[in-house]
Amino acid sequence: MHLPTKPIASLSLDLDDKWTYMKTHGDPNWSSYPSYLEIVIPRVLSFLADRKLKITFFIVGQDAAFAKNRSILRLLSAAGHEIGNHSFQHEPWLHLYSESEIQREFAQAEEAIEQATGVRPRGFRGPGFSVSETVIKVLIARGYRYDASTLPTFLGPLARAYYFFTAKLAHEEKKQRAKLFGTIKDGLRPIALHTWRCSAGSITEIPVTTIPVLRTPFHLSYLLYLSGFSNALAHFYLRLAIAACRWRNIAPSFLLHPLDFVGPGEAPELSFFPGMKLSLEQKLKVADTALGELTRHFQLVPLETQVTKAAGDLAPLATIPA
Repeated sequence: MHLPTKPIASLSLDLDDKWTYMKTHGDPNWSSYPSYLEIVIPRVLSFLADRKLKITFFIVGQDAAFAKNRSILRLLSAAGHEIGNHSFQHEPWLHLYSESEIQREFAQAEEAIEQATGVRPRGFRGPGFSVSETVIKVLIARGYRYDASTLPTFLGPLARAYYFFTAKLAHEEKKQRAKLFGTIKDGLRPIALHTWRCSAGSITEIPVTTIPVLRTPFHLSYLLYLSGFSNALAHFYLRLAIAACRWRNIAPSFLLHPLDFVGPGEAPELSFFPGMKLSLEQKLKVADTALGELTRHFQLVPLETQVTKAAGDLAPLATIPA
């Protein structure tokens, strides 16, 4: 007797290093490129191996370009995880770049990531969910299989307001970051996998899933934020999100971040982030619960596997971001 096959869901981690958060936040000390990759990568790999999970890691090209990081980044591909491109400079104002600047950004990132991991990326996620029509056209022209840069939520402006409140940013820097975490209009974007088509061709979009109807996030960082108030609240919210996705037949794409696996004393420069007062033990417990619940209902796979499984069953075309 064969048990019913679970529906597919995907799991990814944006490998934002410490300096990328400091840079976006306006901390001038980012330019020395402080890192926690030596702490985070082994910890995450062990966590995933214990649960027999393979995921997508979106790597920042600048990190891959540093010779000191190549051996630790090579562990990701050696363990069988998918490697994606998270831009070279990790600037959430990527949507302001010209086409030639985007081409250069991608070429640098692809070369550095391939040299470090032995894998040329076929998927992309913009830093700070930054995406534009020009970015999509360049991805298509460069042969990418998918983009994963959208977060269909109405809460982006609130997250940006909090970020600006805690950051030390000049007026021009705030203008650069004016679309950080998206706009109100992003809440109207499709939640399900869909296709973007333009003069350059077409590409699959894998949104970071938000709760159907509510359009609120349920990535791991958000669950950790809620657990700072109540573990029971975070667990209820997760179960609500899963139930809503199953009700609307949405295949979730669940997002992880490095800070989900970093204790408060390991990155004091980033204490302004929500959830950074939680101990590492608390964070790992929430992560274990979240992935355990997801695994009960879905088969968790890397993003490219999700695209392959969904081929021929994508949602209608969506408007390409302006």
